[in-house]
Amino acid sequence: MLRVRERDVGAFESLYDAYHRLVYGIAVRMLADSTSAEDLTQSVFMKLWSSPDSFHGGNFAAWISRVTRNRAIDSIRSRAGRAEGEMPVDVPLDVPLEGALDEVVSAQIDAERVRAALALLPEDQRQPIELGFFDGVTHEEIARRTAIPLGTIKTRIRTGLRRLRTALEGQVLR
Repeated sequence: MLRVRERDVGAFESLYDAYHRLVYGIAVRMLADSTSAEDLTQSVFMKLWSSPDSFHGGNFAAWISRVTRNRAIDSIRSRAGRAEGEMPVDVPLDVPLEGALDEVVSAQIDAERVRAALALLPEDQRQPIELGFFDGVTHEEIARRTAIPLGTIKTRIRTGLRRLRTALEGQVLR
């Protein structure tokens, strides 16, 4: 990132080569549309090039995953706003978790490993995680859709993310 800040095109291309599949994978899963995912991927990397100081250090994969997720949620809300006239108030997966588990889970994803780990979760934990993380649905909306109390939804997400962390611990790149 230091080289990108110095406008080194080669460094930017290296970052793109290393992370574009991660960004695209998150985008396509959340947006369910390859064209929109491609646009979002381009947008994320253009933002990276135009504002490299927005990365303040730390785990780059976690940061770019979070940027991608937030932009995808913005896109989903924008579509929902046009379709329904209102936007959700809270951000999905807003439960504070020690070690920012949602960042750890999303940070260094290999999509196949995460899908396999998700498949091992009980349905009552997997469903709200998929809705909240991949589809951008708020906790309150998950509770409404499933007719399960909000506190129970948050607990199931937290428990499921902990199980994912345990399942992925040996597989996550450090």
